[in-house]
Amino acid sequence: MNLRFSAVPLIAAALALLAGPALARCSKNLVENFGPHVHLAKAGDKSLAKASDQSPNRAIITFVGHASYQIDTPQGVRAIADYNGVNGFGRRPDIVTMNNAHDTHFTDQPEEGITYVLRGWPSQPGETEAKHDVTLKDMRVWNVPTNARDWSGGSARINGNSIFIFAIGDLCIAHLGHLHHRLTKDHLDELGRIDVLMVPIDGSYTMGVPLMVDVIKQIDPKVVLPMHYWGPSQLDRFVGLVGSALEADFIRPDRPTIEISREELPAKLTVIAVAGDGGG
Repeated sequence: MNLRFSAVPLIAAALALLAGPALARCSKNLVENFGPHVHLAKAGDKSLAKASDQSPNRAIITFVGHASYQIDTPQGVRAIADYNGVNGFGRRPDIVTMNNAHDTHFTDQPEEGITYVLRGWPSQPGETEAKHDVTLKDMRVWNVPTNARDWSGGSARINGNSIFIFAIGDLCIAHLGHLHHRLTKDHLDELGRIDVLMVPIDGSYTMGVPLMVDVIKQIDPKVVLPMHYWGPSQLDRFVGLVGSALEADFIRPDRPTIEISREELPAKLTVIAVAGDGGG
C-alpha cells in the first residue's frame, strides 16, 4: 500500500517565526490551514536527513516495539522514546527517554554512546521530580511529570511518570508514557501545542480506553499513534471509541515507518496504526 495525500502548504516564513530554541513550549496555532499529508517512508530511509531544502518541521517516526518509537530529524538526530534496552537497542540513538520505572519501560544499562539518557521519574537522592530540557541540533526534548500507580498496592508514586515532548523545528511530538490519569490545566499548559501524540491503548496497565480518549480530547493533537497493546482486538476497540467520540479518521500502514511534516498535518484527527497489531 502506498499512502499519500495532497497538501495545502503553510507560508514558510510564518512558521519560521514560530519555531526556534527560544520557545519555552510548542507554540499554539495561530492559523489552521493544514491539508492532509502523511506518507510512508521505508525503514532505514536516510532521505530526510539529506533533504536540507525541505521544511525543518518534520520527522521520520518508526515503531520499534512495545511502547517505543524512534524519531529521526532532518539534521540526523535520532531519539528513542520509552527506551527499555530491548526495543530499539543497537540503533545508536543520540537521545533516549524512559518514561516510567516499570520493568518493561526502562533500563539501567543503556548502550554506549548515547548523548542524553533522560529518566522520567525521581532517580537521584533528594529529587521529588525529574525535570529535563535538552537540545541537540534540531531536536529539543523536555518532560512533564505525572503521577503513577504503586504496583505494590501503596499510594500513588508522585511524579513517577513523565510525558516527554520532542520538538523538531515547530513540529511537536509527545509520548504519554505509562499515563495513569487525566491531565490538569497545569499539565496542559506545560505541554503546549502537540501535533503528534503517542498513546498507550492497553486499557488496563495504564488507564481505561474511554479515559484515554478523554486525554486525547484534552491535548487535541492532529495525529495519534497507538502503542502499548497486543493484538487487533485492542486496536479495534480503541479505534471504535476514538472514532465515535472524536470523529477521527483511521489509517493502517503496511510498514512501521511514516514521515510527518508540520506544514502538512491532517485537517482532522487521524489515528495511524504504525504499530500494526502491536506487541514486541
